[in-house]
Amino acid sequence: MKLLITGSSGFVGKTVCGLATKQGHTVCNVMRKKSDLTQINQKCKQDSTFWVDSINADTNWVGAFDGVDCVVHCAARVHHMHENPADVLAAYRSINTEGTRHLAQQAAAGGVKRFVFISSIKVNGESTSPDQPFYAEDKPNPQDPYGISKYEAEQALFEIARQTGLEVVIVRPPLVYGPGVKANFLTMIKWIERRLPLPLGAIHNKRSMIYVDNLAELIMTCCVHPSAVGKVFLASDNEDVSVTRLLQTVAHAMGRRPCLLPIPTWILIYVAKGINRSEVSQRLCGSLQVDINKTMSQLNWRPTYTFEQGINKTVSDYLATKS
Repeated sequence: MKLLITGSSGFVGKTVCGLATKQGHTVCNVMRKKSDLTQINQKCKQDSTFWVDSINADTNWVGAFDGVDCVVHCAARVHHMHENPADVLAAYRSINTEGTRHLAQQAAAGGVKRFVFISSIKVNGESTSPDQPFYAEDKPNPQDPYGISKYEAEQALFEIARQTGLEVVIVRPPLVYGPGVKANFLTMIKWIERRLPLPLGAIHNKRSMIYVDNLAELIMTCCVHPSAVGKVFLASDNEDVSVTRLLQTVAHAMGRRPCLLPIPTWILIYVAKGINRSEVSQRLCGSLQVDINKTMSQLNWRPTYTFEQGINKTVSDYLATKS
């Protein structure tokens, strides 16, 4: 099978690319002309590369789909903290919605059979009550520009599927972690490494996450499984953890004793609200769970790596990169 993978120099895309190559598939990488090639070269044999300036409604895809059986669309304008929704919604829509729509239209016209779209759990919403997880069938409730743009992209894809017969599959992952992870997860690893005293020792929330190799395996399953067509699948390691346990597991992987102070959650929430950082307390103290029973049963898929194994590999890579 020949795959065209967008975002193949990114965190998720390079892992999918590497797995596809390992499985014997032919891969065409879609690369922005400013992409960092050192990352993809370590993960994926480049059978071919299709260069673009950016992915939006004006991208020229002529020649990209020759012999391609399936498009895996990982590229996106990613979510950033502290953005002004009024200023950025159009920017998110340009890439995540209109760029996706245009890519799918051109793929269908080019004879591509299947289109696997990496969406986001943010389409479902920002949080859940404990033990009341999101389901794939829930009414979408995106709260920020990133989630809105991803939801609108999903709707556009299903419309294209109805019009053209393109086999559309949607995957909505929560937080993705693994070797090379950046942003808040990397910051947390550095907190533990520096043995900072953290007021996060009494948080009993439940959060779903997914190790990047587990996600890549799920994506590859969606590329070939006949039962995947026309459906939305939620993704996780099938193990929900508290922020306290997450920090403890990272510390254990480092061989360190974490300094976690058992400050009551209500105090953290109160202080965060007082300094106008409620979104931070929500991420640290709130729950976000997903139910993947549909994903596992309909695709006959199970996460290969446990949460502990994923954290161990993530921390080992971080330490090896430093040395």
